[in-house]
Amino acid sequence: MRALQLVERGKPLELREVSHPALADDDVMVAVTAAGICRSDVHYRAGFPRVGPLPLTLGHEVAGVVAAAGPAVRGLRAGDRVCVHYQVGCGTCDYCGRGFEQFCAAGKMIGNSRPGGYADRIAVPARNIVAVPDEVSLEHAAVMMCSSATSLHALRKGRTGAGDRVAVFGAGGLGMSAIQLALLEGASVVYAIDLNGDKLDKAASLGAEPIAATNDPVEILRRSGGVDVALDLVGSADVMRQCLDSLAPMGRAVAVGLTADALPVGPYTDLVTGESELIGTSDHLKAEIGELLEHAAKGRLLLDDVVGNRVPLDPGAVNAALDELEAFRGAVRTVICLD
Repeated sequence: MRALQLVERGKPLELREVSHPALADDDVMVAVTAAGICRSDVHYRAGFPRVGPLPLTLGHEVAGVVAAAGPAVRGLRAGDRVCVHYQVGCGTCDYCGRGFEQFCAAGKMIGNSRPGGYADRIAVPARNIVAVPDEVSLEHAAVMMCSSATSLHALRKGRTGAGDRVAVFGAGGLGMSAIQLALLEGASVVYAIDLNGDKLDKAASLGAEPIAATNDPVEILRRSGGVDVALDLVGSADVMRQCLDSLAPMGRAVAVGLTADALPVGPYTDLVTGESELIGTSDHLKAEIGELLEHAAKGRLLLDDVVGNRVPLDPGAVNAALDELEAFRGAVRTVICLD
């Protein structure tokens, strides 16, 4: 079968012929219909954080149809529309038992430390499979596996609630979901900060107050009284600094994006005086995916303007999309379509 793989760090992905994945007794084989291209894939291609072993098939935003199931699998059959929770835990440890698969010591992430969905097929344990409602397209379900799910988890880590003022730094794939989900969580206002005017226009259409990143967003937010929750969806120490500086008293700054840069923090000036909190968030929980799919099925989470580009499983097209994403250009979210 075909797979787009990272063969060498810092080099373009390559289309290769690989063997079909083996199917364990409790595994499900998914024929991939849609795979989202995430900014994390840009980082993986560049070499931080390091993924592998190489060669590795990338792609952690995956949806498709069941092609086959192992003999121990119940409740799934060929043709079922499904999406894939990308954190594959052992299923038996304390963290897995409590639903925190991202902290499983034996866990692996598809497209990061085990083969991902930039391929014709992918095999994962049945416990990682989530049914997709008929009302939700598989393209939308795919991008929800990271961009929407990670945004919801970050908002929950920031304890977003009724009346909160929220700042979303980065109006990309995660940001467009974060805006809508913050409002669904009860936020009174959501500010969207980005360099890209088109993305700010899309953010405004979803209910956000747009702020151009070139216009000193910290000063604008502080003049309005500061925010209760600020999300860094870009992955930048400078942006995380802006999140901290934008907080109202007792505010929460949540680090989401990937960066190798260090963040200088003054314990007294940045945290103590305002009882501010600096919070890390890692991926999301499988338990949150069903809630997101219901929001989408009910028309409360709109992704038509998020999925702005579709490409085939072609190395030229996919590497070009990654290049655009790396340069903060292009569509909000590009999806590889195999159907």
